[in-house]
Amino acid sequence: MNVQIHPSWKNLLQDEFEKPYFKSLVEFVKTEYTNHQCFPKGADIFAAFDKATLDKVKVVILGQDPYHGPGQAHGLCFSVNDGIAFPPSLINIFREIEEDLGKPFPKTGSLEHWAEQGVLLLNATLTVRAHQAGSHQNKGWETFTDAVIEKLSKEKENLVFMLWGGYAKKKGAKINKTNHLVLTSGHPSPLSANRGYWFGNKHFSLANKYLQEKGEKPINW
Repeated sequence: MNVQIHPSWKNLLQDEFEKPYFKSLVEFVKTEYTNHQCFPKGADIFAAFDKATLDKVKVVILGQDPYHGPGQAHGLCFSVNDGIAFPPSLINIFREIEEDLGKPFPKTGSLEHWAEQGVLLLNATLTVRAHQAGSHQNKGWETFTDAVIEKLSKEKENLVFMLWGGYAKKKGAKINKTNHLVLTSGHPSPLSANRGYWFGNKHFSLANKYLQEKGEKPINW
């Protein structure tokens, strides 16, 4: 696995790619993809960075693991390829947008149009073995994605970070809350959402209000 990532991110992240933990991670991922079915496909591992170039990033949404069923994961957290049934968390995201912004339920589960507007859809772990949730956790990806969050917090201003659920909130520990808007709520998964920790968070309208106040174009959710 050669590290193929959009050139706009290279300077920011090059030092991470040189660290021993990342080199070990690359070897682990290569071995896994050789010996097992893994997701997303190799070319999509860094899709979140390719779709949302560094200069464009305005919003960061944190997921945990890629989807581990066939045809679902394509490198953007919570997003699925066109034609794939919407997973429960994604349904709840769309329901909240419908309630918050009055936008109708979309026909596709792909969130590429968010990414292209500057929404970094970042999973904490960027790969997974088929049908085995969490199988690539604690191999180095979390260290890398922590570094991404910390560097974004330091290098950019007026970003919106959406941290959904306890895991994402912990990942946000190094975000400078003076320079950025940090929105937190429960996770959109049915377990959390049905207990009242997700619906009504209004994160999508709050993000757009903040971006407009900072002179940025709002996101077309």
